Amino acid sequence: MPEMTACCGIDCSACTAQIATRTNDDALRRKTALEWSKQFGHDMKPEDINCTGCTTAAGPHVGYCESMCEIRKCAGARKVSTCADCGDYSCQTLGDFVKNVPDAKARLEAIRAKRKS
Repeated sequence: MPEMTACCGIDCSACTAQIATRTNDDALRRKTALEWSKQFGHDMKPEDINCTGCTTAAGPHVGYCESMCEIRKCAGARKVSTCADCGDYSCQTLGDFVKNVPDAKARLEAIRAKRKS
């Protein structure tokens, strides 16, 4: 599958929720729900692990991304596919996020570099 970049720079095509959805893998859903429950301190159920990628409007999205992700909401309001396309790049919200996800920042930087050339 080609790379699918989330608004925040995460590689959706490598995300276990997206992979479990695409391959209909219930074992991966259970494993991901357990890992994410521990990692994020939120009780996630296997049925919560369904996502078609945050840049797609239709289809399921992990609950947090669907309703609470400020980055996704902002990108939608600004009508940009990723934060790399935003005139206010890199804002405080994105900056706080990418501190913990350096590969997302690198992906956004690469997108910005391509667009400038």
